[in-house]
Amino acid sequence: MSYKVLLINGSPHAHGCTAAALDEVCRTLQNEGIETKTIHIGNKDIRGCIACNSCAGSGQCVFDNDMVNEAAEEFENADGLIVGSPVYYGSPNGTLLSFLDRLFYSTPYSKHMKVGAAVVSCRRGGNTASFDVLNKYFTISGMPVASSTYWNQVHGLIAEDVAKDLEGLQIMRNLGRNMAFMIKAISDAKEKYGLPEVERGVMTNFSDGK
Repeated sequence: MSYKVLLINGSPHAHGCTAAALDEVCRTLQNEGIETKTIHIGNKDIRGCIACNSCAGSGQCVFDNDMVNEAAEEFENADGLIVGSPVYYGSPNGTLLSFLDRLFYSTPYSKHMKVGAAVVSCRRGGNTASFDVLNKYFTISGMPVASSTYWNQVHGLIAEDVAKDLEGLQIMRNLGRNMAFMIKAISDAKEKYGLPEVERGVMTNFSDGK
């Protein structure tokens, strides 16, 4: 049985602090027999969702020139997704958020029981707020969230600083091992029990005004 994790680097810097954290997770996943692929989107010109809803009919985002649809194909065939972001003003990178809004909304296939994880990088603060924002993409999609021995974060201004954050790197390795275990366990349970039932169709809109 082969397994795959897709990683999204939302930093503008291809080899910066966020990449250093993701690379540590990648090495661990690979040591656990998990195939990995990293897509760097943080330096791309990515617009936000315009709520045109054309993806409901086509199964892909109407804007086909900025890696969202390319990543969607990889995501569909992956068992897990790791999203990495630097912290900007106490929040994830805006480019990454635009990317994730469109990726998650435009993909018609089920994300149910694909394992998700967020990784954040900051010089000093804003990490837990950013971590919370990214995890909400997973928890609205029925994706179990992989955790570690602390929140999934590293500290540093440049990649060389992250190399000195020994606890942060340890957290990344523990995250990789936990994620690999979850992916394999879910695969085994799927074979034995099938996936959990998902109810759909009920939405609370209070359209009657009461």
